[in-house]
Amino acid sequence: MKQDGNKHEAFSLKTRLKRLKRDSNRWSVFTLAIVFFLALPIIFIGVELFSGPGETWSHIVTYLLPDYIWNSLYLVFFCSILVLVFGVSSAWFVSRFDFLFRKQMEWLLILPLAIPSYIVGYAYAGIFDYGGSMDLIFRQLNIDFIRIDIMNRAGLAFVLSISLFPYVYVSARAFFLNQANNLLEASKMLGVSERKTFFKLMLPLARPAIVAGLVLVLMEVLNDYGAAKYYGVNTFTTGIFRSWFSLEEPETAVYLSALLIIIIFALILFEKWQVRKVKFTSSKTNSSQIQRKETKGYIKWLIFSVVFLPILLGFILPVAQLIYWAVLTASTVFDFQFIILSLQSFAIAITSAVITVFFALLLIYFSKWSTLRSIKNIARVGVLGYAIPGAVIAIGIMIPTLALDKWLIKMLGNMGIDSGLIINGTLIALFYAYAVRFLAVAYNPIDSTALKVDNSIPDSSKVLGVGNLKRFLKLNFLSLKQVYLVP
Repeated sequence: MKQDGNKHEAFSLKTRLKRLKRDSNRWSVFTLAIVFFLALPIIFIGVELFSGPGETWSHIVTYLLPDYIWNSLYLVFFCSILVLVFGVSSAWFVSRFDFLFRKQMEWLLILPLAIPSYIVGYAYAGIFDYGGSMDLIFRQLNIDFIRIDIMNRAGLAFVLSISLFPYVYVSARAFFLNQANNLLEASKMLGVSERKTFFKLMLPLARPAIVAGLVLVLMEVLNDYGAAKYYGVNTFTTGIFRSWFSLEEPETAVYLSALLIIIIFALILFEKWQVRKVKFTSSKTNSSQIQRKETKGYIKWLIFSVVFLPILLGFILPVAQLIYWAVLTASTVFDFQFIILSLQSFAIAITSAVITVFFALLLIYFSKWSTLRSIKNIARVGVLGYAIPGAVIAIGIMIPTLALDKWLIKMLGNMGIDSGLIINGTLIALFYAYAVRFLAVAYNPIDSTALKVDNSIPDSSKVLGVGNLKRFLKLNFLSLKQVYLVP
């Protein structure tokens, strides 16, 4: 009887292992299918590389490429410093301290993302230019206005930083809010100062989330065209557009895009490398949120000023300038057609955001449910679209969708159905382009937050027979709400 029981137990274990392997293979196939779907424009760009560069490639490599590389590295370096200062400091203060208008500032710190970087750059040019807002104000006060020349690399780095720091703020704040309160209490009992606790304890713990937000910022910086073009700074992206439209050499533009993809891929590998040994644990005794400290005296006003500064620079000043211009031009611009266009834009934005987050969740958790280590690395390929200018992605999408439309038109024609373009030039293609372009914005914060769920929790649910999808809905999804929802 005992021998039969051992045989039955061995058979049951063997059956379970086969089932786990079959499930892992299934999730691996799903992950590869999603990666291929999202990477299709990048694949077509790679295929175009085999056709060779344009005639001006040697000229660009000799005279222009060093300038592209230097300016891009300059922006990467200074934007990294500024967004870390603005994003991490504001995230820590609103998470740890209670001060004037803290709840309102939690929302306001995200709003700079609502304004495109080139619009912010245009607004600041109007503020500091000759005859601009600052010049008019100082004239009214009979004060000599010392003009600040912002139309240069330093000005561009400032504009991009104050526009993009919320990426770091959102990731860091979500992490700080959910850190164990007993860790702070323990450091307090040991006599460790608040400053040392932040730099020695909380900042190292928040590193994965901070770097995830920083990678998004750097992708956006390298991909920016509007602000860089307006400020006259030559970067990879301006070179891509110049090669494509001015020189009429899309082959050369594709080559420059390939170099940009390599740089972004290096950033992604760095972000993956720096969290390779990071693990999180959670238990009933250390899962409470940070308890905010009351502030008094000059400390209260100092923290308020530090948090308010990025809001002032990244949102209030640009919006005030835009409102000023809107008042001047309202009679010729604002009409019923303007309202319709605004509502359409809002609907497209909401739908695109939902689709992008949906694909990010599928990619992250399908790869996590697979036991193949390489699948998790392959899944990161799907975020490379954020490194490519939108116009280049459009070309990468138009090529396959146009071919598919021609095939569909032919098939329907054989059935006696006369149809036009079904995918190309429609909202379907537009939503697809947005998902490819902005997947990294959803993927990185969700992925960094998913690290906080200790492996023992899903492992325990497996023992209890809970499936992957049910575990995601009951456990993982609830832990991810903090990434996009601000209480």
